[in-house]
Amino acid sequence: MGNMTRRDHLKRLLGMAALGSTPLVAQAATKKADKPVPPQGIGHRIKHVSYSDQGGKPDGVQVMYSPKTKHVFVGHMFSDGITVLDASNPRKLKPVHFFTAGKGTRTHQIQTHDDIMLVANGANIVSMQSYDGLRGYFENNPVDTLTKRQKFRSGLSIHDISNPADMKEIAFLEMPGIGINRTWWTGGRYAYVSAHFDGYTDHMLCVVDLQNITKPEIVSKWALPGMNRAAGETPQNPKGKRYALHHMLTGGNIGLGAWRDGGLTVHDLTDPANPKLISRINWSPPFPGGTHTPLVLPGRKLAVIADEANAQKCAKGTFHTFVLDMRAPESPVPIATLPTPTDRDYCSQPGTFGPHNLHENRPGSMQTEDTIFATYNNAGVRVFDIKNQFAPKEVAYWSPPTPKKLVDPRPNIGLDAKTADLWVTKEGLMFVSDWNAGMHVLEYKG
Repeated sequence: MGNMTRRDHLKRLLGMAALGSTPLVAQAATKKADKPVPPQGIGHRIKHVSYSDQGGKPDGVQVMYSPKTKHVFVGHMFSDGITVLDASNPRKLKPVHFFTAGKGTRTHQIQTHDDIMLVANGANIVSMQSYDGLRGYFENNPVDTLTKRQKFRSGLSIHDISNPADMKEIAFLEMPGIGINRTWWTGGRYAYVSAHFDGYTDHMLCVVDLQNITKPEIVSKWALPGMNRAAGETPQNPKGKRYALHHMLTGGNIGLGAWRDGGLTVHDLTDPANPKLISRINWSPPFPGGTHTPLVLPGRKLAVIADEANAQKCAKGTFHTFVLDMRAPESPVPIATLPTPTDRDYCSQPGTFGPHNLHENRPGSMQTEDTIFATYNNAGVRVFDIKNQFAPKEVAYWSPPTPKKLVDPRPNIGLDAKTADLWVTKEGLMFVSDWNAGMHVLEYKG
């Protein structure tokens, strides 16, 4: 990069991204109206296999698949529970169980390995908040803005899923606060948890020792400066910007933390009981923020970071997924953005357009450092080739149909697809969730 500073590089990257996104808006006035999407969606190198309404609870968020038992587990956004689907026949998913921790307790984020599942328990913020639309949630600390508090459970529950149709809770670790947002665990000793604790402004990093699986233990906590309100710290997030750990992903001894509008942190996890900050980078501003999923690609010393689109009809501009050079963890450098889809005029649709989540290369799933599988809200599933990390290209996509009805209970939410999460098997089968529209099973034909 010669004498170019990181700020200069970000300005250059902003210019490149703007060039890539401008046609999406400019074309809206001249292009013909998009044709309706059929019930099976529109696929390019992706084939539609089947659909399930998940036993009448179509509001799916995080998806886990067990190659061992051939079952899919779906955490719900609004239904306060987890649905278990028999996927032995992917063409006809069969609901076999529904677990709930009780009304008011949301369990939308889950992690599985072998016969164990970790479940995030927390307040069903959607039913307890006073926000109008999406932006209120993404631009405020929920702990300060919940107006309709109900009884709920806050902490980490651990379940035996050896019999998926009768999963059993074997432990619960209480975390006093509004609960867990997300957890990262792939079967090792430590789980990396995004949790809110009383006295803090929002979700922070919590490391849990699972050596004794029935007696989990918190061994460390880490928060951004200004988040420890109980200690008298002054919040550093500007008004309308939310600093909160969405979640952390790891690769080797490196952990990447996605802090929504607070940017990205890089940690040395050699000693999980003492996570050490290596560096922090934040590209908001000039970009909109919403840093959500930090995928580590350790074999290539790269990272792919998805910023979650969190405003309808592109009201906050274009959100991007960044490729970072991680050869020097003390100085991560953005080197590219994944191309913004332009096959349809997604900004004119009533929903949200832009990145949500990435396939996270979990053990037992398809693991690749050259191909990125992503969910893009109303733009469905997108597959990118990053063999040349400086020039990523889209190689496949699937555009979802409009849901038959709106499940999201918040006011002023548009009826449109909300493609949320996906699990990709080694064979290229994709289990894809939607906040409003159930699960689509797809097959990648790349």
